[in-house]
Amino acid sequence: MRWDDITLTILAVFGCVTLLLAQLGDVLGRLPPVIRAWRQVRRELNGEAPPGRPEPPPDDDRDSLLPPR
Repeated sequence: MRWDDITLTILAVFGCVTLLLAQLGDVLGRLPPVIRAWRQVRRELNGEAPPGRPEPPPDDDRDSLLPPR
């Protein structure tokens, strides 16, 4: 194996590692908003109020707010 081959191999390995780290950083950077959105979906499906917003009273009849059909 010649020095040219060794140099190209080292450059290729470091290039692959750099690309992998960049992609991993991008995925990890997008993860917090995805987790927040998933938690919001679960809260909505469970009927819980979003944080910072008070829950409506239990006797609140939301259908009475709609116009009659």
